[in-house]
Amino acid sequence: MLMDDSTEVEATAPPIDPSEGVDCKLGRIQIALSYDFQNLTLTLKIFQATSLPAKDFTGTSDPYVKVLLLPDKKHKLLTKVKKKNLNPRWNECFLFEDYDRFSRDDPIGETYIPLNEIDLSQSPSMWRFLQPCKDSRGKLGELLLSLCYQPSVGRLTVVVMKAKDLKAKDITGASVYNESFIYEIPWERIREAAVEVSVMDFDKVGRNELIGKIMLSSKSGPLETRHWNDMISKPRQQVAQWHLLKD
Repeated sequence: MLMDDSTEVEATAPPIDPSEGVDCKLGRIQIALSYDFQNLTLTLKIFQATSLPAKDFTGTSDPYVKVLLLPDKKHKLLTKVKKKNLNPRWNECFLFEDYDRFSRDDPIGETYIPLNEIDLSQSPSMWRFLQPCKDSRGKLGELLLSLCYQPSVGRLTVVVMKAKDLKAKDITGASVYNESFIYEIPWERIREAAVEVSVMDFDKVGRNELIGKIMLSSKSGPLETRHWNDMISKPRQQVAQWHLLKD
């Protein structure tokens, strides 16, 4: 659950405390945690961040915070995007009940808060240094795909435009394909359809190996779903988007 909160916080960060972690020059984030033992509800408040690195070619960033409750990762929540702001203030609260919720986005950094090491009854507020992201994001490479759907004839055109940073021993740099694939899908079935795109490492001697793949549908990952829905909402138009390959 996301709620607006107008509580004021300090505009500048306080002196660094050793508990904040290691300074990796990715900025700092201020958060607070509290737990309602009667209603079994964990509350996380995202106050602000400072000294974030620029990720856009314009020399700034459009930061937002993604919150995951580990280990099951069933709860995933996002703050609002703060346009062109390297010192953003959010003042947003997330509630986890039962204590058990464009182009591509570039990760800035992350921090882990081990809940078993915190006295939640004291509702602590803390600053933490952001650390480099540890997931496999982007390690397999990226693929630029274009989608176009023509409702009148029920025709889906998928154009594999180019790839970059593919993970394979004999592939370096970028690859350009510009190859089209056409599928006949009636309008009444387009929202239930799915397209799986696999990138393979061709081998003349042995077996071709999978580098990574992408599943495009209205029920796949956030970026894949956005691309699919953009295609549906813009009939007869080519809609292109970069996608991260997944294993």
